[in-house]
Amino acid sequence: MGQKIIRFSDLTGEHAQREEDLVRVVVRDHPDLVDGPVEIEALPAELAGVTGLALDLVTVELHHPDGEEPETVVMTAEAFDRLAIAVPMAEVLRGAKRVPRGVPAQSAGAAAVTAAAAGRDRPNYASLEHAGRPHKGRTTDAEKQLVREHLAEVNERLAAEGVRTVDLGNPEHVARYGLEELARERGAAQA
Repeated sequence: MGQKIIRFSDLTGEHAQREEDLVRVVVRDHPDLVDGPVEIEALPAELAGVTGLALDLVTVELHHPDGEEPETVVMTAEAFDRLAIAVPMAEVLRGAKRVPRGVPAQSAGAAAVTAAAAGRDRPNYASLEHAGRPHKGRTTDAEKQLVREHLAEVNERLAAEGVRTVDLGNPEHVARYGLEELARERGAAQA
């Protein structure tokens, strides 16, 4: 007994006479993709106009100084070019500092140092001067460690600044700064 495999286009359901008639299409990015790239197959005629639909896109990484992971944004080149007001974007890019190929995204600590070196006046939450202060974004391991090791000092500074203190009775604060063990110890001491 023999087997017959029928191949068809994932796009239209049309039958492909031979396996070689199908084009392998790898979808790397799509709003409906959840677990990474997928592969589909289509007939060449179905893809004939695809290259004419291609857009000039720009992919940028936003490295925020608060220690969050870099945010990747994809936009049309036209929209990106409109961000440059003082001089044309082509000129901005020609004068920009080169990023070596293969360099991974900056770490939170390096981003904070780079921001400070660039003269930006943004707080480094991984320092005793700013640790524990409310802020948007991810709390870095360095900030968590500072808050854990210097909780009394951090809370004293926050209170003096008129800012909310880190409360071991607040589950959100405990989770944000990794204070579970300290909260248990203090809870046991108060009981």
